[in-house]
Amino acid sequence: MQENKVELGGDWTYAPAPEDKKHVKIEKRYDLFINGKFVKPAKGKYFDTISPSTEEVLSQIAEADEKDVDTAVKAARNAYDKVWKKMPAKERGKYIFRIARMIQERSRELAVIESMNGGKPIRESRDIDVPLAANHFFYYAGWADKLEYAFPGKKPQSLGVVGQIIPWNFPLLMAAWKIAPALATGNTVVLKPAETTSLTALKLAEIIQESGLPDGVVNIVTGHGKTGAAIVNHPLVNKVAFTGSTDVGKIIQKAVAGTNKKVTLELGGKAANIVFEDAPIDQAVEGIVNGIFFNQGHVCCAGSRLFVQEGVAEELIRKLKDRMQTLIVGDPLDKNTDIGAINSKEQLQKIDHYLKLGSEEGAEMYQPSCSIPSKGFFCKPTLFLHASQSHRIVQEEIFGPVLTVQTFRTIEEVVEKANNIPYGLSAGVWTDKGSKIFNLTQNLRAGVIWANTYNKFDPTSPFGGYKESGFGREGGLHGLMPYLELT
Repeated sequence: MQENKVELGGDWTYAPAPEDKKHVKIEKRYDLFINGKFVKPAKGKYFDTISPSTEEVLSQIAEADEKDVDTAVKAARNAYDKVWKKMPAKERGKYIFRIARMIQERSRELAVIESMNGGKPIRESRDIDVPLAANHFFYYAGWADKLEYAFPGKKPQSLGVVGQIIPWNFPLLMAAWKIAPALATGNTVVLKPAETTSLTALKLAEIIQESGLPDGVVNIVTGHGKTGAAIVNHPLVNKVAFTGSTDVGKIIQKAVAGTNKKVTLELGGKAANIVFEDAPIDQAVEGIVNGIFFNQGHVCCAGSRLFVQEGVAEELIRKLKDRMQTLIVGDPLDKNTDIGAINSKEQLQKIDHYLKLGSEEGAEMYQPSCSIPSKGFFCKPTLFLHASQSHRIVQEEIFGPVLTVQTFRTIEEVVEKANNIPYGLSAGVWTDKGSKIFNLTQNLRAGVIWANTYNKFDPTSPFGGYKESGFGREGGLHGLMPYLELT
């Protein structure tokens, strides 16, 4: 029907191409996953989880309190002492392989639920999040019986119970990033997903249960901030792994200070995407769009600060605006959609605050003429031109589809500007000169730097940052180290 078509400008339209969701089973209510079983929360409290694109309630999620967390941690400790620590590493690896295969088997269902609950386009859930989650389990399953080869001359020992807290932007993938290396190194887990995106973590609990993993090895407790605090502060937790905001990361640092708990923190970011005059401009434009708009800016490593060398600034900005005019904002389950829903009403309000602030600060705001749905939490992709280093939209993490643009003349200038923020998680460099790439990688204070691409992830590659972006690495060989005592 004509009224359902997406306008692309001129006479071009795309007919809707929605992903079917009839095959998806979402329970009306989800309990806590503790000691291999789904159990009711001690106080019987539940909260709604919604679809940010439609605002409809998808399910009710159990809210764990300190008593529930205590039960989960003790179950994890019991499983560690009696089963998992004693099991031959080769056998542990078989369970992790099995979970990876089961994720693949249920990939379509997981992708649809991820988009329904998180708001991200189905293309991203289907092609990136779910395959990468399975690949992390595959990768770390292979390391389970090879730890002594990974660290020659050392005797790697597991830590015990690991408390893990993950954010809402990559719910299933972050769960895989956390759980897979912890299991491969012989630890047991208590994991808390974000309160707004708990569904795929609970589906993962179903997979873990069906895989035959021994009871208590992985426990998944849902809830709000108090639930996460109970995990961090529990005396039987030996290591804390947190991905989320810098403010909460600082609270966790203070909480574990003076204890023997290990900790890794993957926090906020405000990544610089740097385009030189000799860069492949069309390729760079696509990389910029991929780095900030296709994911709604919902990644801590989003390329939210664009630096363009003066000689190509006019051309690149013109092409970037043209590309933005073709972007489709709408139903996350429509395969034509480029930009889905913002995860929550609160997050959309935060983005709107920064849009207003950017204009008040004197930056020039540009948005394409695309339409957005009247219901749900949606935001047009936004450029702020003529931004400066002092602007808050440049310095502070917005976590939305908002890109600030600055120009530069020399390498020294752009390095100084790129490093002049509290964060240091990631960056991108676009040039046809390898020498420039290596120069930038040596001087940019960022944990991950992409060259002539952006937002490419692989389980074999470590990820993490500097400064207020946290410390420790996840992924690759480096991702094993935070879960081991090396003697």
